[in-house]
Amino acid sequence: MADSFAALRRPVCLAPKSVKLYDCSSDQLCPVMYAMKWLIIFFTILSLVISKRTCAAEVNSDEPSFVSAIANFPQLEQTQGIHGITETLEFRAKQEPFLLVATIIFALAIIHTFLAIPINRLAHKAEKEHAEQMLKHQSNEYKSADLKNTVSFKATALHFLGEVEAIFGIWAVVLLAAMFYFYGLTGVTSYIDGVNFTEPLFVVIIMAFASTRPIIQFAEACLGFFARLGKQTPAAWWLSIMIVAPLLGSFITEPGAMTIAAMLLAKKFYKLKPSPRFAYATLGLLFVNISVGGVLTNFAAPPVLMVAQKWGITSVEMFRHFGDKALISILVSSTIYFFCFRKELVAMGKQAGDHNGDGLGDMIQPERSIPIFITVIHLAFMAWTVAFSHYPPLFIGGFLFFIAFSQATAHHQSHINLRGPILVGFFLAGLVIHGGLQGWWLAPIISSLTEIPLFIGSTVLTSFNDNAAITFLASQVSGLSPQLKYAVLAGAVTGGGLTVIANAPNPAGQAILGRFFGDGVSPVKLMLAALLPTIVVALCILFFPDRGIDDMFAPEKDSKIYSSTAR
Repeated sequence: MADSFAALRRPVCLAPKSVKLYDCSSDQLCPVMYAMKWLIIFFTILSLVISKRTCAAEVNSDEPSFVSAIANFPQLEQTQGIHGITETLEFRAKQEPFLLVATIIFALAIIHTFLAIPINRLAHKAEKEHAEQMLKHQSNEYKSADLKNTVSFKATALHFLGEVEAIFGIWAVVLLAAMFYFYGLTGVTSYIDGVNFTEPLFVVIIMAFASTRPIIQFAEACLGFFARLGKQTPAAWWLSIMIVAPLLGSFITEPGAMTIAAMLLAKKFYKLKPSPRFAYATLGLLFVNISVGGVLTNFAAPPVLMVAQKWGITSVEMFRHFGDKALISILVSSTIYFFCFRKELVAMGKQAGDHNGDGLGDMIQPERSIPIFITVIHLAFMAWTVAFSHYPPLFIGGFLFFIAFSQATAHHQSHINLRGPILVGFFLAGLVIHGGLQGWWLAPIISSLTEIPLFIGSTVLTSFNDNAAITFLASQVSGLSPQLKYAVLAGAVTGGGLTVIANAPNPAGQAILGRFFGDGVSPVKLMLAALLPTIVVALCILFFPDRGIDDMFAPEKDSKIYSSTAR
């Protein structure tokens, strides 16, 4: 009878069965999960309101003085005869000291990402000490089950501080506090009202779609076509995922391609516990290939999307002038890494076993089929999201309808785990908040460089800033020649795999594969793993002849677009 009353008192998790926020097996955590469900609904509705206010703000808004100052700096400097990088930055820092503070906070956030692994180790140590302490002080008033459910606040706080996806959000709070100190609440609200959170919201939704069972199974079937050419051995599957999946990013967007590729790598390779060298090399190569693979169109790669309208770049032009370089660099880099790790791939074949009796280890994994109409509807929802990626009310509304459809077909679905997508969205939202205040020092550097230095500088700066921010700032610099526009865009694409913050899809890949790296993904090891493919991309872009760049970035195209926009 006591057990029955205990069951009645137990909190119930009301989250839909196919929408899994966290593991609700712990009775103690279910109220938190219930609250999380309503928080997500609240913020979804809030995002719709914010997007409407943002659109209105674009027409008529009072910008904070520090934002207006960034736009007015060039005119002031020209009037006062200020030239040179050092003199320019000193002048701007004196005019708006808060911008220097914002950049220092951003630098601290970047340093924090390199400390994530040591912080996680401290969290594990604190968990162990807490468990030992609880066992030591165990008394009759505690049951063993109660001890298992106790939580160490110190360990939980350290885990949060060591969560890479949370770091920029944490430092965004510090940034907003500094903003409040300098400009009060009005400055904070007016700045946040002008920040565009469309990309973070889109990434959350597209990750959720791309991780569903019908989409993963469809993508696996498509990639399996190429893997069958190599008898579905681990080597054939690895090459298919590393080459074909990134190129799909030009059509399903880079975040969608990253999610699919990372989930297939987790399913087929990382679960076999490969060596750390193979794990980092694969992750680094994936980041670089995804960054490059999305440039066959003008809407899939974030750095291209940022300047496509301003510079008048079409998908045909992207395919003609970047497509061949992207394809060759992906093939060359993947082939080099394949030969470096071919022995380990052969060993994985033996570990996976022979499922078709041909004497070769393969990755044939029979799965329960899904009705075609369900897969088609999933693809239609994804297409809707991509088509209306600039309109949060439309793609968020489509996602809500999708959740209803997934409930009606739950027996063919897997859990829609929103934890990873929400963390990635939180990461990108924090990055957008910080990135909007870095133009005061980035723009002078970009505008002062010639073609080759600008390409190298854009590649390096991308490592410490979102590559979309680099191209956006370049688009605000007037008078850039076609060669300089090409250099900054090519550099942003080239450096998109060096760090987790370099390209918007990278946090999605890390969120999916990070659990296979012990205490977390080391930023230094990731950069080293991505360095060789990055060099290959750079060589392809710099030394492959292209005589159509002047036409692609012709100045008259900008003026035509400006005129049509003005009308």
